[in-house]
Amino acid sequence: MTTAEALRRRLAATLAEGDWLHDDTWRAAVETEPRELFLGPAILKQTGLPASTAWTALRRTSVPAEEWLALTYSNETWVTQIDGVLAEDATGPVEGSPTSSSTLPGLVVQMIERAGTKPGDSVLEIGTGTGYSTALLCNVLGERNVTSVEVDQNAAERARRALDAAGHSPTLITGDGLLGAPEGAPYDRLIATCSVRFVPYTWLRQIKPGGTILVTLAGWSSGHGLVRLTVDDEGGANGRFLPGYTSFMIARPHDHPPRGRLEFLPGEQRRSRIDPTLLDNWTGRFVGQLAAPSAERFGTGAEQILLDVATGSQARTRTAERGGWIVEQRGPLKLWDAVEDSVEVWTAAGSPHVEAFGLTITGGGQRVWLGTPDGPSWRLPV
Repeated sequence: MTTAEALRRRLAATLAEGDWLHDDTWRAAVETEPRELFLGPAILKQTGLPASTAWTALRRTSVPAEEWLALTYSNETWVTQIDGVLAEDATGPVEGSPTSSSTLPGLVVQMIERAGTKPGDSVLEIGTGTGYSTALLCNVLGERNVTSVEVDQNAAERARRALDAAGHSPTLITGDGLLGAPEGAPYDRLIATCSVRFVPYTWLRQIKPGGTILVTLAGWSSGHGLVRLTVDDEGGANGRFLPGYTSFMIARPHDHPPRGRLEFLPGEQRRSRIDPTLLDNWTGRFVGQLAAPSAERFGTGAEQILLDVATGSQARTRTAERGGWIVEQRGPLKLWDAVEDSVEVWTAAGSPHVEAFGLTITGGGQRVWLGTPDGPSWRLPV
């Protein structure tokens, strides 16, 4: 039987070969920390088609030990909670969306490295999750230099038990991670394993000047971009978005407001200036979201739907009978007009990946820009 130790070494080698992991210090941590402690007694897997919202628990006791270890040390994300229900507490199929997971190890160590984390640093982690990333940080930095905040009480307690079992005692806080952890400030690095619509100013006040914030900017249209910010000595920050395709669950206080049954009413029709399928592109979706930050996006391809719950504004697109596309809008916000303007700026620049964008934060607001700080820009909904 293949041992957990051998699988950890194999995982570390796989991450290094796959360009996830570069530093031998963090490689040694991956080879040491027992992910099986943090994965817990069960995970949740989708039932049926990938688009299904039903999840079923796969329990450790129902799987051969070697198979469970192989699952544990694969470079995969495993969902551990759906809408507040932990995998081990699920008594049958669970409907809903993931609210906690064991992120794929490659992304965990990539985030740590991209934040520039090194021995001697103090780190504030937003989103303890299962505690595995927290354990890696403790392994290298020492538990006195690690503070982690988790909003979900059940997930936080589960992570605390796993960290205790692994021999780590960092500072663990159960509460709103958007408030940070001022009692341990200032920190050298902040690493967020949740996404946000804008960067909380409380974070900026808790990071040393010259320190780093690494966080995924996201929104209600499912656009994502990982940005690395350097904090200045005036309470602001500046940085660029990074290559790749990183996404995390949105922080609960930043999630979209409750909505009832979707109801679409007639509106004003005209021809669309842009191909709606551009919103299926990773960066196109991000750019459209910058233009209409209060809108949720549904649909794919030529049939895109934008809905603003607060104002009731709607936009729907479809293919026109003689080519091109039709957009139908109603409500006080012309959602598609804004998206068209934004996407046309992006396509005029050559439709670059999100790494061509940057973010500047001052006391007066937060602004995403394209190319250079004085280029085209969009204000975040702060």
